[in-house]
Amino acid sequence: MKTATLPALRVDPKLRDAAERALRPDETLSRLMEAALESYIAQREAEDDFIARGLRSAREARAQDRYASAAAVVGKLEKKLAAARKNAKSR
Repeated sequence: MKTATLPALRVDPKLRDAAERALRPDETLSRLMEAALESYIAQREAEDDFIARGLRSAREARAQDRYASAAAVVGKLEKKLAAARKNAKSR
C-alpha cells in the first residue's frame, strides 16, 4: 500500500513541547499526530451522522405531524435517571 503525506504543520512551540511530553514510550510525534487526526475524523463523522439522524427525525415528525413535548421528553429522562440511580445504589 502506498502512503501519503500531510502538509507540514506549523504550531506554537508550546504546543509542540506539550505534544512531546504527551508521547508514550516508543511513540513518535508523527504517530501521535496521526492517531489524533484519526480520532478527530471519527468524532466528526459520528457528529455528522448524529446531525443527519436528527434532521431526518425532524422531517419525519413534520411529515407525520407527530411531536413530543419537551416536558414529556424531560419526564421520561427523569424516570430513566431515577431508575439508573436506584440500580447504582443497589450494587
